[in-house]
Amino acid sequence: MALYRFRVTFEDYDDVSRDIDVKSNQTFEDLHRAIHQSTGYNPEYSSSFYISNDQWMKGEEITYLPNQKRIDRKIPLMEKIKLSSFIDDPHQKFYYTFNFDRPFDFHVELRQIILNDTPGATYPLVVRSVGEAPKQFGNVFNPTVAAAATPDEDLDFLNEMLYNPEETEDFSEVTDTGIDDPEEEKKEDEEEDEFGFGDDDGFEDDEKPGRGDDY
Repeated sequence: MALYRFRVTFEDYDDVSRDIDVKSNQTFEDLHRAIHQSTGYNPEYSSSFYISNDQWMKGEEITYLPNQKRIDRKIPLMEKIKLSSFIDDPHQKFYYTFNFDRPFDFHVELRQIILNDTPGATYPLVVRSVGEAPKQFGNVFNPTVAAAATPDEDLDFLNEMLYNPEETEDFSEVTDTGIDDPEEEKKEDEEEDEFGFGDDDGFEDDEKPGRGDDY
């Protein structure tokens, strides 16, 4: 039985790669599971292989755990499609997306066709592994866990810096700002005008009549 040796690399992590031997009559699902045996990921997430050209452009899709849209489009399932059905190039390429919700993208390239398998070996078989795969879900910040890990004294310090509404009462009691009130000035001007001592009454300072003088 002929074997396909694929080189599998992360699209965003060039220093991580796997070489995997797969029998020609095995399926895309077998390759899917072998990839995640080599990365340590849980394979039970919606994923797809795409037939690709040399520029890694996506072509025909072969899927695993499809959503309703893929079901409606009748995308073929990995479990039903043999690898040999899409190998027509000695350097055949597949673009592979694992876990559409939080995806990792891979380049999968056929590197060698081996005419005979190794007696007693179980395939798919990881024959070469370079670099450590990134964590499946990365590092997610959890504020609850972070707070639990923070010493009490640090939390007390932060609490002292929080806004205290009682502090605003001290400011609300201060009414004399030292700035003249325009309304008060206007009222005083009106009172002066009533007795004829406004600045605009038409008299010079020494010509203003007294209160008892006749006009």
